[in-house]
Amino acid sequence: MRFLPTYHYRVWGSRSLSNLRLGPASKDDTIGETWLLGDRQDHPSAVADGPLLGWTMRDLMERVPEQLLGSQSNQFHKFPLLLKFLYAHNTLSVQVHPSDADVDLLPLGESGKTEAWVILDTGPDGLVFLGLKPGTTAEDLERGITAGTVPDRLLSFSPKVGDCVLIPAGTVHSLGGDLVVFEIQQNSDVTYRLYDWDRTDPQTGRPRELQIPQALACINFEAAPVGVAIPVSETTGRFLRERLISCEYFDLWRISGDSPFPVGAKDALRVLVLVSGEGEVDYDGKKYPAQRDDALLLPAEVGVCLFHPSEATTLLEISLPKQAIEHT
Repeated sequence: MRFLPTYHYRVWGSRSLSNLRLGPASKDDTIGETWLLGDRQDHPSAVADGPLLGWTMRDLMERVPEQLLGSQSNQFHKFPLLLKFLYAHNTLSVQVHPSDADVDLLPLGESGKTEAWVILDTGPDGLVFLGLKPGTTAEDLERGITAGTVPDRLLSFSPKVGDCVLIPAGTVHSLGGDLVVFEIQQNSDVTYRLYDWDRTDPQTGRPRELQIPQALACINFEAAPVGVAIPVSETTGRFLRERLISCEYFDLWRISGDSPFPVGAKDALRVLVLVSGEGEVDYDGKKYPAQRDDALLLPAEVGVCLFHPSEATTLLEISLPKQAIEHT
């Protein structure tokens, strides 16, 4: 199943980065995020074509859970992940997300928000901020907010295309400098801004709201520094399959090649996101086209099938958590 993306204004966004596919938003909007697949009440993902045209992820979860999730059909009451592209022309706010354990900081029905980024494109000034310098305290950050020196307390690096980082909940982070990023995250929209570079949102003419007490409350000040993930190769031969991330919330692989390779898994849902190239999914004697930027859901009932690239292609494959972590 292929899903229709939705496009979202962000003050730090751009309509030109990496040939962004324009959506229905105003031509003057600065698009910061493309939501590829998710089960959010405010922006539900919808099937783009085929016999289930127009069905939302919520419809699928409620009406065909066994076909969708297989043996995990009783583990989730909503799809547990949200997949996005980020277009960071300018720098995101310095922010942090609560964890599942921060129950007092989570709105009703929301989970924590652990996420991961894969760098798809970067300008010469691209920069990722990830974690605090050792010894940084809440008091240091409070003084830095007043003085405008919060960035001095952050660890940062200049990313390369293909870099992947896991961002555990409680980690202070940001990025910018003409970066295009794939983001996979828990199905949560809870973000607490700590610092926003003293800028004004042109849509409102006002600074964006900060949530300093909540941000400070959910920062993990004892966390070890977070580095770039080291890919683990799982294949040799005519295509390359690498495991980028394995955590309690999702698994993430990168597959590259120009000859057919297997995708999907027996009795388990998988999602494919094409980040370069194009091709077709071959299932049950039928071929389903896939282009760059498409998000394709392979229901559990599909199992393993073949992807036929029509050129050198790279895609990301995502699996759900092995056990549900639910919030009511």
